[in-house]
Amino acid sequence: MNRTLTAIILLLFTAAAAPVSAQVGDPRNFLSVGVSGGIGTSSVTFVPSIKQDISLGPVAGVTVRHISEKYFFLINGLQMECNWVSRGWTEFIDDGSGNEYTRQLNYIEVPFFAHLGFGREFRGFQGYFNLGPQVSYLLYEVQKKGGMEPWNTANRPNRVVYQYDRPIENKLDYGVSAGLGVELRTGLGVFGIEGRYYFGLGNIYGITKSDYFARCANSSISVRATYLINL
Repeated sequence: MNRTLTAIILLLFTAAAAPVSAQVGDPRNFLSVGVSGGIGTSSVTFVPSIKQDISLGPVAGVTVRHISEKYFFLINGLQMECNWVSRGWTEFIDDGSGNEYTRQLNYIEVPFFAHLGFGREFRGFQGYFNLGPQVSYLLYEVQKKGGMEPWNTANRPNRVVYQYDRPIENKLDYGVSAGLGVELRTGLGVFGIEGRYYFGLGNIYGITKSDYFARCANSSISVRATYLINL
């Protein structure tokens, strides 16, 4: 299933980026750089499943965007970012043990987007859509146990306890991101806000036949504010 989804994503990214490389519209050569920050909710899709609660984490980084063409009403370009982001999962433990568990995963992520804008080009509001692949590298992880003592895992749902005290095995993560946003373009710069979804295609633990999990992939939804300066 992951291979099929990857193929679909690459096809969509190619289609979105095609007008940028084809240069069949009105050419542009606008470069913008800036910063972004926000907050997101994250989880890890485990098979067998683990009940999870809301897990919040910050995100912050730098953005570089190049606009190369206007094709009819679409403003086409490419966008690259380098962000620090906190992901992970918080378990919803309702087995009567009173235990609490959170695993915080802190990554450096680098998304590469096809950027499609629509609206005012220089002054005013412009909506946009970002789509593309993303790679991340785990810098460090923090495991937090809490609640009643002693720590008791005897009655966990599905008897899933493999993840406790076990370091993340695959530090390199990869997947696809898609974002929808709006920005105000002014003489002082570009002020924007974006909602973004990340779907992980990699797994944080091994998923071979001899491993415990069949899938254990990151996903997140974030809201980010951006400030860009046109160069």
